[in-house]
Amino acid sequence: MLEKILLGTYTRRVSKGIHEIVLDTEKGELSTAELVAEAKGPTYVTLSKAGNLYSVIEVGEEGGAGAFKPKDEQAFELLNAVTEQGAPHCYVAVDEDRQLMYGANYHRGMVYSHRILKDGSLELADRITHDEATGPHENQNNAHVHYTDLTPDNRLVVCDLGTDRVYTYDVAADGKLTEAAQYVAEPGTGPRHLVFHPNEKLAYMFGELDNTVTVLAYDAATGTFSQKQKVSTLPEDFTEFSGGAAIRISKDGRFLYASNRGHNSLAVYAVTEDGNHIELIQLISTEGDFPRDFDLNATDEYIVAANQNTDNLTLYRRDKETGLLTMIQKDVYAPECVCVYFK
Repeated sequence: MLEKILLGTYTRRVSKGIHEIVLDTEKGELSTAELVAEAKGPTYVTLSKAGNLYSVIEVGEEGGAGAFKPKDEQAFELLNAVTEQGAPHCYVAVDEDRQLMYGANYHRGMVYSHRILKDGSLELADRITHDEATGPHENQNNAHVHYTDLTPDNRLVVCDLGTDRVYTYDVAADGKLTEAAQYVAEPGTGPRHLVFHPNEKLAYMFGELDNTVTVLAYDAATGTFSQKQKVSTLPEDFTEFSGGAAIRISKDGRFLYASNRGHNSLAVYAVTEDGNHIELIQLISTEGDFPRDFDLNATDEYIVAANQNTDNLTLYRRDKETGLLTMIQKDVYAPECVCVYFK
């Protein structure tokens, strides 16, 4: 089977925008990446069920989110961009039920919701600014919203690295946001991303600044989170710089994966049957520098990791029974790649 993968990138050096690459699951092989949409700074991407592409984008001195429609089987063309003066978003996610798209803006500490119009273009619906910064780390000088995506019960969950908090928002049909709850992480954690267990009662939060995964219980009645366990993603004797990046879970909920930028590895965890605890079972090199993102394919048989600084993808075969990874291809060229999204 051939599976298509979209690659979000920086465009600071050699990349011209969003690329696509194909995974041949029978051969266990990645093809050559091809440019499918020219854009400035499309660092995170997602697709709607209608086939439209949504991306972080920069337009001149402004930043925000852009909507693209398929031009043909090989390319997308820009529908519109919703931007403001300053840095662009760092994360985007689609809400199919309400036809909304959410955005996280790291530099401005803001949460955005956009209406998806009938033609797939975007219109600003609401925005919220996180004012307080409470963390002790030097990167917590102000609020830094890093993740905006849906909970299993269709609330919006937001990770803020600068405030050491995870926020839960209720979302109205028109995209208006109302805060429902806050989870306060341990000081200096720097919440970056999280992923929910298939049982919908637990989530796993990646702390970028202290390189930890925190197991959180989720109360759907109130939208609140509570801590159950916190573990490191690094070896005990590692003393150099590293920062947490992406986190994913297998569809059966038995194994959790997280990427370390600096240690340049994927950490693999076994998840207990109830989901309440995780145990590190493997640390494997990403065969490159600064693995900003990775993703599992449709059948959970493969993982593709993107190394931002060395412009390469690494392909792993995954054992579904043990969760362990085996590297089978490396040095696949992907310029300035920071997002891996299986179509």
